[in-house]
Amino acid sequence: MTDSPLVHWADYDAVLFDLDGVLTPTAEVHMRAWAALFDAYLSEHDIAPPYTDADYFAYVDGKPRYDGVRSLLASRGVVLPEGLPTDPPTAETVCGLGNRKNAEFERELKENGVVAYPGSVALLDELATLPIALAVVSSSANATSVLAAAGIADRFDVVVDGLVARAQQLPGKPAPDTYAYAAKSVGVTDARSIVVEDAISGVEAGAAGDFGLVVGVNRGVGRQSLLDRGADVVVDDLAELLSTDAARDARGGAA
Repeated sequence: MTDSPLVHWADYDAVLFDLDGVLTPTAEVHMRAWAALFDAYLSEHDIAPPYTDADYFAYVDGKPRYDGVRSLLASRGVVLPEGLPTDPPTAETVCGLGNRKNAEFERELKENGVVAYPGSVALLDELATLPIALAVVSSSANATSVLAAAGIADRFDVVVDGLVARAQQLPGKPAPDTYAYAAKSVGVTDARSIVVEDAISGVEAGAAGDFGLVVGVNRGVGRQSLLDRGADVVVDDLAELLSTDAARDARGGAA
């Protein structure tokens, strides 16, 4: 195998992938679900300014769901009772609003399904030929259902999602703890692990730890923003990490 022009795979023992926006385009589904929640909530309570996509990237993207609710509301000077994870979606609490968003996400996922990015699948195919462990590290509590819907659940040795983080009492991104837990779970050191992230909070998590490499995936945040927050390498698609031979094969053998 010819090495990728961006990553010397032999230097690493594990690749730790974020899910939404890295492996699957479910970040778009999350964006729509957050917009549905906050468009309605801010309007109903006459809270300004209105919610925008910029708010998603600044306050919500990559964070555990309740942290995202708390962060967005704080940007408007709003403080709600924390509530409990069992709160119904109608509850006027941080957990209630988070659960309302999750219900909207699950509805969209059920109606429309999800297909993994072709470039991401091509990279997973290539990494499967190497002695390198693969893990998913997602703040979402829906990670396993998304992986199953996309048909790639069997590609990973470990999945550390929002449910695991809660059970293990791990702080969410931008803290590095969930990534460190994944590395430990697959039996490798942080320094021999690669973090692959599209969210600012996720890149910050990678940069805050002792990981060997942080790869940023620019799905809309902006290349420079990812570099500024600690990414070592930024790509627009994971196909850019393919080896020279694999990239040529993906193009149909063109020189």
